[in-house]
Amino acid sequence: MTPPPDSVLALWGLTAPLERLTGGHRNAAWRTRGRGPGLVIKSTRRSEAALLWLGGMMDAAEAAGFAVPRLIASRQGRLIEAGWTCEPFLEGRPFAPADLTRIAGRIEVLHRLSAAMPQRPGFASALDLAGGAEAGGDVDLRAMPAPLAEACRAAWGALRGLPRAGIHGDLGPGNLLWDADGRPVLLDWDEARVDAVPFDTGPCGADLPPPMRRALLAWEIACCWQLEPERAAGLAGGFLAG
Repeated sequence: MTPPPDSVLALWGLTAPLERLTGGHRNAAWRTRGRGPGLVIKSTRRSEAALLWLGGMMDAAEAAGFAVPRLIASRQGRLIEAGWTCEPFLEGRPFAPADLTRIAGRIEVLHRLSAAMPQRPGFASALDLAGGAEAGGDVDLRAMPAPLAEACRAAWGALRGLPRAGIHGDLGPGNLLWDADGRPVLLDWDEARVDAVPFDTGPCGADLPPPMRRALLAWEIACCWQLEPERAAGLAGGFLAG
C-alpha cells in the first residue's frame, strides 16, 4: 500500500521514516519512527466537517475517563490534507475481550455527556435509515440488493424508543488499549455518530434481546457491504435466513 506522499507529510512538518501499521480493514495507516513522539498518518474518507465533529465526542470521552488520539491540524490549519489525517501514536498494552465489560460504566458516562450532540455531518442513524434515509457514513442502502436493504430497515425498527447519543460505533479489543496509568485508550473513531446506545453497550456486555442483536448485525452487514464485501456477504446469508 502506498504511503502518504512527501508533499502531504510536509504539511505537518514530518520528515521521520514511516512504518506501515497493520490491522485496519478500511483505512491505511503509517507510523513515524525515530524522531520525537510517534505520530500516525491515516487515510480517511470523511469530510473536514465530520472530523471537526469528533472534537465534541473526544471531549466527552476524556471527561468519561478515556484517553483519545486527538487529531492534529496541519500547518494550513486543516484536519485533513489530500485524504490524510495526523494523530499521536498512543502506547499501551492490549485489551482482552473480557476487558470490555470493565469500561461499560465509562461508556454510559460518554453517552450521557454526548446525548445532546447533533448528528455527525454526512452520517445517518439506524433509525434514520429505517425511516427512509438511503445513506450515511459507510452505509448506502442503494448499493445493496433490495430484499437485504429492506430486511435491514426492518431490523433497525427494534431500536425505536431507545436512548440515542454520540456513540463510538466500533468498540472491540482492537480499538482499545490500557495506558501506563491503567486508563483505557479509545482508538479509531471513524464510525462514531449519533445513534442508539446498544451499538456501544452491546459490545460492552449488555444483555440485549434478540431483536436488538439482529439490529446490530444488520448494521454490520450494511456498513461492510461496499468496503468489506466478503465479510458482508458471509453475514448476510444467516441474517436473511434468521
